[in-house]
Amino acid sequence: MDLIDVFKNKKIGDEVTLEGWVRNNRDQKEFGFIDFYDGTSINTIQVVYDKDLSNFDEVAKILAGTSIIVEGKLVESNGKQDYEVKPSKIEIVGDCPADYPIQPKRHTMEFLRSQAYLRPRTKTFQAVFKIRSVAAQAIHSYFQSNNYVYVHTPLLTTADCEGSDQMFKVTTLNMNDVPKKDGAVDYSQDLFGKQTYITGSGQLHGETFAMAFKKIYTFGPTFRTENSNTKTHANEFWMIEPEMAFMHLDDLMNVEEEMLKYVVKDVLDKCRSELEFLDQFVQKGLIDKLTKLVDSNFVKITHKEAIDLLLASGEKWEFTPDYESDIAKEHEKWITEHFNSPVFIYNWPKDIKAWYMKLNDDGKTVAAVDLEVPGSGELMGGSEREVDLDKLEELIKKHNVDREQIEWYINLRKFGGCYHSGFGMGFERLIMYLTGIENIRDVIPYPRTPGNCDY
Repeated sequence: MDLIDVFKNKKIGDEVTLEGWVRNNRDQKEFGFIDFYDGTSINTIQVVYDKDLSNFDEVAKILAGTSIIVEGKLVESNGKQDYEVKPSKIEIVGDCPADYPIQPKRHTMEFLRSQAYLRPRTKTFQAVFKIRSVAAQAIHSYFQSNNYVYVHTPLLTTADCEGSDQMFKVTTLNMNDVPKKDGAVDYSQDLFGKQTYITGSGQLHGETFAMAFKKIYTFGPTFRTENSNTKTHANEFWMIEPEMAFMHLDDLMNVEEEMLKYVVKDVLDKCRSELEFLDQFVQKGLIDKLTKLVDSNFVKITHKEAIDLLLASGEKWEFTPDYESDIAKEHEKWITEHFNSPVFIYNWPKDIKAWYMKLNDDGKTVAAVDLEVPGSGELMGGSEREVDLDKLEELIKKHNVDREQIEWYINLRKFGGCYHSGFGMGFERLIMYLTGIENIRDVIPYPRTPGNCDY
């Protein structure tokens, strides 16, 4: 098991000093057991105290949540643990009353969401957020080791990538006395002199840097106004968005596969105790699922081939598969189970994909790809970008994109442009997959969803 940091390089008989919190305290009159943790590991250590302790009566009354400092000796354990601590001194640093919400018992996820400022103290959320931390570092490590440049794209923007109806508006205007001109809001009096949004994607800005550095990635918060209360949607979330010059769609899929396997393997290597806990209490078979992904050869099929398979399956679908439409959750599940591996579905109908995606020679599909993973569905979405200036102009008109806002983006095709590709992966979707947690609200420290912006 992972050791609490203070025990690394320690042996039985060594003196130790512990600084942390009480998860539970069981008083047995003549002695007691403190279940102690300090956040450096999901695991706890048992502190066994007795009447020899000068403040025994005070320590016996310690309640869950109390912060303490323990000085003592590492000794062999008579219980299930390999060792425990025999204290010579226990100092109470921060007392905790009986109404502390996180008592030593199982709590529902719904209850813990209502205590978001305290839930990191539970084992479940210590496991989740340790994995989130390790996965974030693994993402940076993968891209940095492959010579990508990390770009900090702006959070405030006038660029319409995902559709302005999906973006939060930013203003300094007085909402009780909004200036008007010709019957419309006069944004010339606003701070930036024009309508401004909080970004829904760093992609467009990322593409400009790919034209200078060849390979770049962004990794940061994004925001959408979607009024959705599903388990997989939030209004604030993090996105990983690499962009690569001189790369076609097939090479893009190879990068997606390599990156995902790298991150999953790193979490398997560094978060074993956390994964074992989640495997036992959250999702049975979690470790096997992740190990299998790392060892899999991802399948590549076109959207048409996927629909062919679904229609020929003999299944009775709630939503009938359609060559001109997206695929439903039930279709994603069947496809990954059919191939028993992650599946890339590429060459999608042009009318259901974004305006910046490359039109294929058939005139009906775009060079777009979604990655479906067993048990979670879509995890990544990417495409080759449209570089033909005339075709891009047509797409902008068709999708009613404000050309004036993105003229700088269009100019990339004029000033030394090249074919290039990129993808986006919602970081929280990845953490849900890595932890087995079913609700996106439980992999974000303070979730922002419709009707919920507490703390």
